[in-house]
Amino acid sequence: MPKPWPNDDRLDPELLLGGDRRNVEDKYRYWKVEAIAHDLALRQPRLHIAIENWQHDFNIGTIVRNANAFNVGAVHIIGRRHWNRRGAMATEKYLSVQHHTTVGDFIKATKDMKIIAVDNVQGSEGLMKTSLPDNAVLVFGGEGPGLSNEMLKAAHSVVKIEQFGSTRSVNVGVASGIVLYEWRRQHWQK
Repeated sequence: MPKPWPNDDRLDPELLLGGDRRNVEDKYRYWKVEAIAHDLALRQPRLHIAIENWQHDFNIGTIVRNANAFNVGAVHIIGRRHWNRRGAMATEKYLSVQHHTTVGDFIKATKDMKIIAVDNVQGSEGLMKTSLPDNAVLVFGGEGPGLSNEMLKAAHSVVKIEQFGSTRSVNVGVASGIVLYEWRRQHWQK
């Protein structure tokens, strides 16, 4: 950015000097990571997202990136601590990412929220017909095995994304974006 630089504590001098090539909204261009995270936190809804990570799922990065795009309050990773951050494109820097060793630990940490399981299991309700609660944590299973029985039993409700082709399910990263969008659509004015 050409000098003289604006006098703003949110701006990062290194980015001003070298340029900002990050994938951020224009309003956040040249801002420090901490300043962006703080600004986002001021506008976060009572919505969290979680994924069970029993098999080192490569989709977690996409889910974290989607969580940032919809400005959720936190991302919960249940099971294995390690996850592939490539798909997140550094968006985890702007979010609260919490790890829980077990489903029980996760349930304790989110006890004031309604757990909404997202899986296309028997008895799940179609997303188009579902009214998603305001104070929710949307939980996704790993690609392939889906959600654990323990998580399904703990859920306030179980929803599925209606599909119209021949495949049984969509990719879990894609599914997270669809359900996050629907939650935001339902709660847009709140």
